[in-house]
Amino acid sequence: MLTRPCARRGYALLAPHTPQQRLTPVSAIFAVLFLTSFLLNCVLVVRGWRSWTNPLDDYQGLKRYPLVENVLDRHPHPHANVTTEHAIATTLYNDAYAAAVATLGHSLRKVNTTARMVLLYFPDNVSPEALCLATSSGFVPQPVERIAPPDNGRGMNPHFADQYTKLSLWTLDTSPQPITSLVYLDSDTLVLRNFDELFTLPYTFAAAPDVYLDARGFTTGFNAGVMLLKPDSRLYRQLRASVPAARFPREMAEQAFLNQFFATDVLRLPYAYNGNIALKQRSRGVWDGIRAEMRVIHYTIVKPFVSHSWKTVPLDKMEERVQAAAQEHGGLFEEEMLHWGELWRETRSLYSREMEHC
Repeated sequence: MLTRPCARRGYALLAPHTPQQRLTPVSAIFAVLFLTSFLLNCVLVVRGWRSWTNPLDDYQGLKRYPLVENVLDRHPHPHANVTTEHAIATTLYNDAYAAAVATLGHSLRKVNTTARMVLLYFPDNVSPEALCLATSSGFVPQPVERIAPPDNGRGMNPHFADQYTKLSLWTLDTSPQPITSLVYLDSDTLVLRNFDELFTLPYTFAAAPDVYLDARGFTTGFNAGVMLLKPDSRLYRQLRASVPAARFPREMAEQAFLNQFFATDVLRLPYAYNGNIALKQRSRGVWDGIRAEMRVIHYTIVKPFVSHSWKTVPLDKMEERVQAAAQEHGGLFEEEMLHWGELWRETRSLYSREMEHC
C-alpha cells in the first residue's frame, strides 16, 4: 500500500487506492477513525500549547499590591548613617564608562542609600582623569587585578573579556572594612528608587531573571547586571576553581558561568530590581506594569554615554550622544535616554567642584 508522510506529526496517511488496492469496508472504517483521531489530537495539542503560554507574554497587570511592604518601602533620612558592612559596588574597566559611573553614583545618593559605594577598577587601564570623574559623586575606588576569561577568551563575545573580574566581588569580606552584604550594579545602570531592603535578605545570592528578544524570550536564567551577594573568600576560591570544569556557553561569559554555579540556589528577584530595557522591547505591557515600582534601570540595548563602537564620548559631546540615543530603535527608549541625560546634567552641576580637579 502506498503511503505519504503527514505534514504535522509524521504519521502515514493512506494514499488514493488503485483498482488493485481497494479497501474493504472494515479497513475504510478504521482509516476514517484513524484520521479523525489524528485530527482531534492535533487540535488538543494546539489548545494545550495555547493554555500554557508564558504569563509574561500575555501580561495583564492584575496585581494591586506594593512590591515591598510599606515598613521597608521608604527612603531613609538624607542624613542617615552609612552602614559600613553593606555596600553597593560597580566596576570601571576603561575610561569609556567614567561618566556613567559618576551618574550612577549621583542616582544612588539621590535615593539616600545607607550603603557604602565601592568602585572596582583596573589601575593599569583607567586614566587618573577618568577615575577622578567616576568617583566625583561618591564611589570609593578600590583597585583590582583583571581576571582573564577561560580558554583565552575563545568563543566569547570580546565585549565581555573583562567581566570575569566580577568574581572579585566575593573577596570584599577581607577588605580593610569587611563587607557582609553587597549589591552589585553594572555601570550601565541608574537607580530610580531606594533598594536597601535587599540587604536584609538572608540568601547567599540573588538576581533578576533575564529577557531576550529572540525565541528564548522570558527565561529562568538570571541577568548578572544586578546581583545581591554575600562576599566570602572561601566561596571565591570555589568559583575560581570551578570555571575550567563548568559546562556553560562561553559566548555569554561570566553570566553563563554564574547561572551554572548558582543554578539551584539563586533567589530570583522581581524584574523591578533590574529594569533591563530589553523588557520594554519584548513586552510593553510588562514594562508599563513594573515601571512605577522599578528600582534600577539597565541600559542594555542602547547606551546614552558611549559610542556605537563602545568608545569614550567627550564630555562636551555627551548631550549630542544622548539625543542620538533617544532616536534609536524608532524612539522606543526616548524617555529612558533623556532621563539618563537629565541625571548626567545634575551630576555635572552638583559635583562640578570635584570634577574641576579632573
